[in-house]
Amino acid sequence: MPRLMLSNAFWSKLEKILLQETIYNKCNLRMTVEGMLYRMRVGCPWRDLPKAFGCWNSIYKRFNAWSSTKKWGRIFKALTIDSDWEWEFIDGGYVKVHQHSSGTVGQEAASHREKPCGEYHEDPFGR
Repeated sequence: MPRLMLSNAFWSKLEKILLQETIYNKCNLRMTVEGMLYRMRVGCPWRDLPKAFGCWNSIYKRFNAWSSTKKWGRIFKALTIDSDWEWEFIDGGYVKVHQHSSGTVGQEAASHREKPCGEYHEDPFGR
């Protein structure tokens, strides 16, 4: 069975939001959502979803229906209202960077490639 993404605590929050969106609470709703998230995380074709999530075609049809009716947008918006901001980063400007990762004032950025010397020819044999 593939690794699941949603903890039980998070699923209980998400399930309430799904029910508010008039999504029918079938017995396999959690595995359907897990299958959608698995596909987004892995990037596999719908047909390659592991059978543990259920029928790939049913999961695809439900994902497509929720997308076309804008339910995903409303679900994500509802999730941001009560989100955990512990790991949220507004800007990465305060994160220290290695001194060679960017150029100094008035100089080009550091590069490990040598600059080409000589002429550039389209044909290496000079024809």
